[in-house]
Amino acid sequence: MAGGLSSLFKRKPRKAPSAPGALNAPASGLTDLFAHDPHRGEQEKASALPRFKSTAADQVDRRRSDRFTSMRIKLRNAFTPSQPVADRRLFAGRTEILSTMISSIEDQRLHLVLYGERGIGKTSLLHMLSDAAREARYIVVYSSCGAASNFQDTFRTAAADIPLLYHTGFGPTTEEAEAGSTLAELLPEKFTPRQFADLCVKLTGTRALIILDEFDRAESHEFRRDLAEVLKSLSDRSVRVQVVIGGVAADLGQLVEHIPSIRRNILAVRVPLMTEDEIRALIATGERASGLVFDAMVRDLISTIACGWPYVATLICHHAGLHAIESARSTVLTDDVLFALDEALQELRARMGRSIHVQVDRMMNEGMGKLLTLIAGAALKSGGPFSLADVEASASKASDAQAAKRLVEQLSAERVLLERRDDAYGASYAFLEDGLPQYLWFLGTKQSVEDRPGKAPRVSNG
Repeated sequence: MAGGLSSLFKRKPRKAPSAPGALNAPASGLTDLFAHDPHRGEQEKASALPRFKSTAADQVDRRRSDRFTSMRIKLRNAFTPSQPVADRRLFAGRTEILSTMISSIEDQRLHLVLYGERGIGKTSLLHMLSDAAREARYIVVYSSCGAASNFQDTFRTAAADIPLLYHTGFGPTTEEAEAGSTLAELLPEKFTPRQFADLCVKLTGTRALIILDEFDRAESHEFRRDLAEVLKSLSDRSVRVQVVIGGVAADLGQLVEHIPSIRRNILAVRVPLMTEDEIRALIATGERASGLVFDAMVRDLISTIACGWPYVATLICHHAGLHAIESARSTVLTDDVLFALDEALQELRARMGRSIHVQVDRMMNEGMGKLLTLIAGAALKSGGPFSLADVEASASKASDAQAAKRLVEQLSAERVLLERRDDAYGASYAFLEDGLPQYLWFLGTKQSVEDRPGKAPRVSNG
């Protein structure tokens, strides 16, 4: 080829011919050399595949972004149904209970037990408590328990987060303190709750907060027994270390054993459902953080659907907001909530076993949907286990209440979807599968919203 590659780059590329015979025209210039790349079709196909719209650093990819991409990123942070709230600016409601928690630790020097059903907001509260304590210069040790958690590992890890310079036997200029040593280095290989408390007695110049989240997952009875013993030892000796326990439980006895010995040393707080005003505050906080606007009718609808559960409210807001953005709107409408219910139903159904699917589908086909929705609503509004009185209170008609109560007794007797629990307070009932009350409630609510007149109107791009 005359002139080699240098002459190739000097030529002016000719305009590609448009005639049918263009494919047979001689190639000239780089444009022509690559115009008939045999892999071009594969490349175009690959470029058409779905891609992430932002980077892992939450930065907008301008090549694939639009004017709603930034809003989408903000929405993800504003409503996080799969994660607890970790940013104080996004925390809504619960101010009274958080104040009680802080006061019990700061003023009464009590240990704290926070319990309630899954999705009620315990971990978010513990994160807010941790932030407030760190702000007050507490040493905060946060631990999430697992099935194999035990006293030795958990409290040795806690001691490893407390610098030795706060030990009365070591000044800040001692070799050990300057080397960054911790209290864990003073513990024997195997230590008792009493020995841990003896070590903590030497703490001065600071306070420590040991937070044990998801304590219900710990299966060791020895861990529960040792925890009760260390709580009592720390309290009896006015040690500057306090423990906060959080977990799923219907009452204090389910979470902490040996209660009589430590009852006066702890404050037990059962996390309640949020009020409708708190749910609206949650939505308003998400609006400010995301830039979305939830239609007034939609705010009322989500407050009703949530039944006081922050998880439910956040889940619906998240999916509804994304649907509005995908529809090129900054206003969330009723149709977006319907889409959100569909998405939530798919997620919840995927988490349930096939036997549950079969049972629910059969009962729906037999016309029991209305009663199942009523029962699910009673469970959600009671915050977990519910009574027949809760079922009656949720019904608008006496005939529906009676039919629903009969169905509860029948299903629990057969252990189909429900189980009966008897204790000193009488009989209560609970769904056998996590997420089943929400699933049934969403099914009924979606049908009710679709059937009702006066849905919020559609609007153009917001």
